[in-house]
Amino acid sequence: MKLTHKDYSGTCPKTDLVICFGLKGKKPALPGDVKLPKAALEDFEGEPRAARFTDVTAGAARRVLLVGLGEAKELTAEGMRRAAGVAVSQAESSGAKSAVVYVDDAVANLAGGAEAVGCAVAEGLVMGHYRYDLGKSKPEPRKLARVSTLSPGADYRRGAKRGQALGEANCFTRDLQNRAGNQLTPSIMASEARGLARRSDRITCKVIDEAGMKKFGMGLLLGVSAGSEEPAKLIHLTYKPKGKSKGRIAFVGKGLTFDAGGISLKPARGMEDMRYDMSGSAAVLGAFHALASIDVPYEVHGIVPSSENLADGKATKPGDVHVGMNGTTVEIVNTDAEGRLILADALTYTVTKVKPETIIDLATLTGAVVVGLGHEISGMFASTDGLRDDLSKAGEDCGERVWPLPLLPDFLENMKGGPADVRNITTPEMGGGSIAGAAFLSHFVGDTEWAHLDIAGTAWNAKARDYVGGKGGTGVGTRLLIQYLHRRN
Repeated sequence: MKLTHKDYSGTCPKTDLVICFGLKGKKPALPGDVKLPKAALEDFEGEPRAARFTDVTAGAARRVLLVGLGEAKELTAEGMRRAAGVAVSQAESSGAKSAVVYVDDAVANLAGGAEAVGCAVAEGLVMGHYRYDLGKSKPEPRKLARVSTLSPGADYRRGAKRGQALGEANCFTRDLQNRAGNQLTPSIMASEARGLARRSDRITCKVIDEAGMKKFGMGLLLGVSAGSEEPAKLIHLTYKPKGKSKGRIAFVGKGLTFDAGGISLKPARGMEDMRYDMSGSAAVLGAFHALASIDVPYEVHGIVPSSENLADGKATKPGDVHVGMNGTTVEIVNTDAEGRLILADALTYTVTKVKPETIIDLATLTGAVVVGLGHEISGMFASTDGLRDDLSKAGEDCGERVWPLPLLPDFLENMKGGPADVRNITTPEMGGGSIAGAAFLSHFVGDTEWAHLDIAGTAWNAKARDYVGGKGGTGVGTRLLIQYLHRRN
């Protein structure tokens, strides 16, 4: 689907379908000379996400789709995003090949103003039209080929261009998530990262192979990959802003392209979903997809440790001891607690080689976070109140909510002792698996401002929200990271 944005000049171009948004208790505004039967406007009540098709009595369009927004005072950017998702889905189902989305002044000035509304509408249109069919031998052709937004002024248009870039980045992230384990190996992920660098002269990429990891002393990352014939990769993307940088920020994403659990083998049921164990890394790569189109005043680094966690004769055994890049010895009590191991070496690399002011890592780390927060909210462990608040606000802005959970030193203390400096899991009586995972990672960031986002519940199979959710990857994290950078401005 090709999406373009135009200022409304008073006329409506010829199109198969015009999409208009209507507020509760008010008649929807129509563009140009488009006219509808009187009954169509009288019967449409503007309830949130309600959709109605009607033929036109005059104008350049063949049909009109009315989409409800609810009460004006209750409308949010998320409400606009969902309404746009409904609109594009209905347009595709109708068989329309082209559509015009009309946003009048009354709607554009709600929900944070024209720029925020433009961003939300474009996000909803792009993400709502997403369908994963890369695994199909004969994908069903899409009908809706062209969509244009008609809107008032430069603020809306600026927001719409930003929203389009964010929506496309989310779809890129979902494409990575939804690939099967044999379709996205660590080597293929590294190739995708190199492709991102080719999209912009402000992005560079280097890939460290296993020989390089060995030189760095990354025994934890190498220990996880030992059971696979696929070589591990450490991906390092760097974005440089157009002007003077206001600081250096690093995003670190867990990149297990398939996780069978290693010797601590997972149950067979549902194991195919372990393709999604690389969702943190997909979010980081997706953020760089957006950065190729959106300028931010920061130097941004994306660090992705990528490997498979399989079981063969060379795989790490429960009880084995490995040495991390920072010299910490770790007893691997459970080989299925592997994400924190590859992240530990990646975090040490980030702290010592990148030296950022702030680190945010994303990982499908624990099933415990699903028990605590379900599939709609990501768990957040932040080392400072400022970072906690910035991420919380960014999540509210983009519809990817996070919830603060505690960083408790008692959990790290519980992992100490035994034959190594620390174990990779706590003893059974501690409980709090998500808190334990975050406590383990805290050992590898030192005093650097840091937040850990546990996205195990939100990365796939979330509730359908018109533009995202349902079966498959959600792309969670990509828009959150860019919104965080936007808010940090």
